[in-house]
Amino acid sequence: MGKGSLADAQHIALASVNRLDVVVSWNFKHIVNLDRIRFFHAINLQNGYPPVDIRSPLEFTEA
Repeated sequence: MGKGSLADAQHIALASVNRLDVVVSWNFKHIVNLDRIRFFHAINLQNGYPPVDIRSPLEFTEA
């Protein structure tokens, strides 16, 4: 992730360190993005943290 994504990386890091189950975000470019999610999971596993489930708010709304 680039310098412009520092806040996004911090959000994921805080969720990981605090072992949150899920992060819900509208940020499809930097957070809710399959390539990024795989990257976050790999970093977590390398550092002994479980993967954090990353979802869109759309997945939590009723149709």
